[in-house]
Amino acid sequence: MGLADMFDFEQVVNEAEKMVIKEMEAQLPQEDWNDEEIIMDIATYALNHIKPAYSHTLMGKIYSQGLEISDYYEDVQKAVKKAIKKIKGEEKKKANSPEAVDPKLS
Repeated sequence: MGLADMFDFEQVVNEAEKMVIKEMEAQLPQEDWNDEEIIMDIATYALNHIKPAYSHTLMGKIYSQGLEISDYYEDVQKAVKKAIKKIKGEEKKKANSPEAVDPKLS
């Protein structure tokens, strides 16, 4: 029997995920919320460019709430902004590619 069988690791939460989602809601217009692939790509890109902020206990969750008013949240804001620019920029490139304009070219 392994640790994953013995303990509930679902209780270990990356609080950065919540902050990234909150910041995406602030930065992305609602009309951009309908493409799941783009939303998930933005979230994962942003999360891969910031330090994780894991919590498990109540004290850890209270500590992580303080991150929202710290320099850490500025890192979250920058990572989300960069992710939106990167992912939406790649989508524009795909939409304007010769293959997108004329599928016979692919």
